[in-house]
Amino acid sequence: MPVASQPLGRRERSKQAKLERITAAASELFAQHGVDEVTTQQIADAADIGSGTLFLYAKTKGELLLLVQNALYSTALERGRTAAVGASNALDGVMALVAPIVECNRVQVDNGRTYLREMVFGDPSEPHHAEALSIVGQTEEAVAGILTERAQLTVADASTLARVIPAIMFLDLAASVNVGSSIEEILASIRIQVAAILPC
Repeated sequence: MPVASQPLGRRERSKQAKLERITAAASELFAQHGVDEVTTQQIADAADIGSGTLFLYAKTKGELLLLVQNALYSTALERGRTAAVGASNALDGVMALVAPIVECNRVQVDNGRTYLREMVFGDPSEPHHAEALSIVGQTEEAVAGILTERAQLTVADASTLARVIPAIMFLDLAASVNVGSSIEEILASIRIQVAAILPC
């Protein structure tokens, strides 16, 4: 007999509600002003909580950005997985997968670049950072799946390339030289690089 999940207690519901308010407030403020122009006190005020309470959920502004961007990245990855299904070859499949991620990262360029920096240099023991790394791992798995299916690569070769391809994407997104580049320009650059490393 299946065990029914227990409803959340009042304390857990309160914590979840606060987390949702924090996420919504940080998301709105970061989108409007950019992460560098927003203070943690502004986020706490917008979420209607004390600054001490805010730090129970995220210790730094970088962690708050991870909290917000992780949800957006996950949604973009799912859109990319869906789009990749209809691709006729490995290159088109990879590009269909990464395009929504690039678009998501470029909604607010400074936030996107800061998010990538937090992913690379943040504390991996912090839960929001760990979640970001998990999403990167899911991206690599999705790329590997496309490569084994459409390029007939071995699992080992596909796994190796699946680590390289997101690195290409992240480097193009984070590079200072690309701050003013359009989504189309970044995707074109990624496509050229990915095509160069895929087997003919």
